[in-house]
Amino acid sequence: QAPIKATCEDLSCKTGFPEDVHSAVVSRSVHGGQPLLNVRFRSCDGNKKIHFGSSEPEDFRVGEDGVVYAERSFQLSAEPTEFVVSAQDKETQEEWQMRVKLTPEPAFTGPSEQDQKKIEDIVFPWQQHKHSSPLKRQKRDWVIPPINLPENSRGPFPQELVRIRSDRDKSLSLRYSVTGPGADQPPTGIFIINPISGQLSVTKPLDREQIASFHLRAHAVDVNGNQVENPIDIVINVIDMNDNRPEFLHQVWNGTVPEGSKPGTYVMTVTAIDADDPNTQNGMLRYRILSQAPSSPSPNMFTINNETGDIITVAAGLDREKVQQYTLIIQATDMEGNPTYGLSNTATAVITVTDVNDNPPEFTAMTFYGEVPENRVDVIVANLTVTDKDQPHTPAWNALYRMTGGDPTGRFTILTDPNSNDGLVTVVKPIDFETNRMFVLTVAAENQVPLAKGIQHPPQSTATVSITVIDVNESPYFVPNPKLVRQEEGLHAGSVLTTFTAQDPDRYMQQTSLRYSKLSDPANWLKIDPVNGQITTTAVLDRESIYVQNNMYNATFLASDNGIPPMSGTGTLQIYLLDINDNAPQVNPKEATTCETLQPNAINITAVDPDIDPNAGPFAFELPDTPASIKRNWTIVRISGDHAQLSLRIRFLEAGIYDVPIVITDSGNPHASSTSVLKVKVCQCDINGDCTDVDRIVGAGLGTGAIIAILLCIIILLILVLMFVVWMKRRDKERQAKQLLIDPEDDVRDNILKYDEEGGGEEDQDYDLSQLQQPDTVEPDAIKPVGIRRLDERPIHAEPQYPVRSAAPHPGDIGDFINEGLKAADNDPTAPPYDSLLVFDYEGSGSTAGSLSSLNSSSSGGEQDYDYLNDWGPRFKKLADMYGGGDD
Repeated sequence: QAPIKATCEDLSCKTGFPEDVHSAVVSRSVHGGQPLLNVRFRSCDGNKKIHFGSSEPEDFRVGEDGVVYAERSFQLSAEPTEFVVSAQDKETQEEWQMRVKLTPEPAFTGPSEQDQKKIEDIVFPWQQHKHSSPLKRQKRDWVIPPINLPENSRGPFPQELVRIRSDRDKSLSLRYSVTGPGADQPPTGIFIINPISGQLSVTKPLDREQIASFHLRAHAVDVNGNQVENPIDIVINVIDMNDNRPEFLHQVWNGTVPEGSKPGTYVMTVTAIDADDPNTQNGMLRYRILSQAPSSPSPNMFTINNETGDIITVAAGLDREKVQQYTLIIQATDMEGNPTYGLSNTATAVITVTDVNDNPPEFTAMTFYGEVPENRVDVIVANLTVTDKDQPHTPAWNALYRMTGGDPTGRFTILTDPNSNDGLVTVVKPIDFETNRMFVLTVAAENQVPLAKGIQHPPQSTATVSITVIDVNESPYFVPNPKLVRQEEGLHAGSVLTTFTAQDPDRYMQQTSLRYSKLSDPANWLKIDPVNGQITTTAVLDRESIYVQNNMYNATFLASDNGIPPMSGTGTLQIYLLDINDNAPQVNPKEATTCETLQPNAINITAVDPDIDPNAGPFAFELPDTPASIKRNWTIVRISGDHAQLSLRIRFLEAGIYDVPIVITDSGNPHASSTSVLKVKVCQCDINGDCTDVDRIVGAGLGTGAIIAILLCIIILLILVLMFVVWMKRRDKERQAKQLLIDPEDDVRDNILKYDEEGGGEEDQDYDLSQLQQPDTVEPDAIKPVGIRRLDERPIHAEPQYPVRSAAPHPGDIGDFINEGLKAADNDPTAPPYDSLLVFDYEGSGSTAGSLSSLNSSSSGGEQDYDYLNDWGPRFKKLADMYGGGDD
């Protein structure tokens, strides 16, 4: 490639740019950080500190060495790009400017075979040296066009690219080198240079998809390493080849489109990418649909934008009820879709046709039938079934039911079954067969959402529901209920009070008359005739009874029929009892206390009458004429209609208890009066009117009821003490009886005892009679020390005290003593029915008795029957075997 060269005229030394306009040719594609050209600034004294700047800092940057770099990647337009480079003295702030014009290079058409064989030389520009004359002409830097190298080259490698040399290589021995990514920086070793000849070569194939361009810098130094030329920038662009297939971002694409969509409706967008250069045909993709499944109603229901990948509908007739899903095979091809040279790849687009409400619900029958027993609620009487071709369990499928006629009183409602979409006709109010025997309902069904526009079907479907009411046996009911009767109290038993009857609502059933019975009568005052319902009294009605509340007495009666099943109903009879003067007033309280002196001695009393007005107060109080001492000692004064005051008439009355009769008369017509006795306790009083003597305490402190309660408590306490004493005596007797029995721990019967040495069993009859000697005959050295005992010995501790039988006075022969004890045991009526260990007193000193086997019972063994030992349990099994088994 021929370098682009610019010249300038010889000038005397003048600080500033050597020219006003600097032109350069660069590649059309500019990458960020790419060096574009080198501007020269002349400084006559050589000591100025110059700062470079750009009028387009967002696009271009000027380094301290005068190299212009691109700040970002962009494409140069066909027209030259101009900007201004400025230089400013940091000390004097003096500024110089130069306009730069960048022209894009012509399109690369590829080197010819002849050009490929010819390796281009890149010559370092001249530079001015310090020892040169200021009037000597200086050449401007070369601007090296980028080197274009195709990727995936097959070699041979290393492949020579260009030769770099300096004009001074004729007079000096120079060494050449390159630096930058691809040379001495990662990835290293891609580009190499011959240090002698300056031949730049590539060592292996390049891949544009990894690195699109390389920015190298060539250096020329002498043998001592001194720089003889300014470095030059070399840009190597990797030319793209179509070596990558398009790749879809997803292998399967999912999209939706509503059914009934018009042609041109957007569905979805599929996207593929190509790693090749998108600015060339290698990376320009085109899309097309290869196939559609299913192909109904048209094989071309969709089309795709070949550049953007947008899929749209192209034909009408999308119907979810016929085709719910379409599968498209999409192909993406590079080289702008050229089927011959382009590479392609495929993906799958799955388009789901979504449902819209284009089908209304339709009843499966014109008339539905149902039946319901009367008086039943929350009962489903009919199932209304509909069909809907829309997608199940969506608003376009869910049905709503409503009644349009036949139910003016609102006795029915229709609910929707969420699973089956059926309409459930339900009774919500009781229905009387005697009033309505049949209902004919008109119902309509529609969807939750309205039908889509343009649908020709009616929006709803209608049907008729015929419901038959079934007659059932209903409960009788009393009329009226409750029934109120006003009656004076005191009505005698056997009197007719009223008639309380019920009615049977079943007019169309064949059944006999009703039967009546009493259900509740707290005071047992009434009875009812089972046939005609006539109520008569069985006792006198008393308003003052505890069963009467607020003058009202309630009784409940039952009416039953003989239907299938039998039914019954209840009715309440309320008797309002009118008061009569059947109760005389009484004095309250029954007991009172006063002082034995005249002052203060007033007693306040109250008249109490169970009757009510006008048969109660005001009351009249008076004292009887007899005995004469009553009026002589006492006087009574009425202070209100219900209250009176009793006081002493004489100055002094001896302390004691007095019965004062008082005659009380009510205001009824006729009057009722009674004589009530007031028990007055007269006592000595202090200045405050409080009783001070003992008589007062005894008389007033305890009444008859309190004294009886105290006596009962004392009697109960004595009984408990007596029972405790009896129990203690019985327990002592049981304890003494148990002491005669052997201690369970010492019972050697049927127990396994462990000894240090075992004898010869039953055949061993050599008994040691020394063990039967008296303790005082045992030598002291034979006594075992404390703590050394046989395992079967009885532990040494306090022995329980057992009843002591009389013993022989120190018999010399222990055998006689044992014989006496054996006789006593045999003749003891309190002994248990088996041989037991008996406790004896002091056994004497020594024994001359022989073997115990010589002892005989008081009765001969031959005269006794020992078979009863088998009935005494497992403890006597051994004895039973020995004595009760016969001759053997």
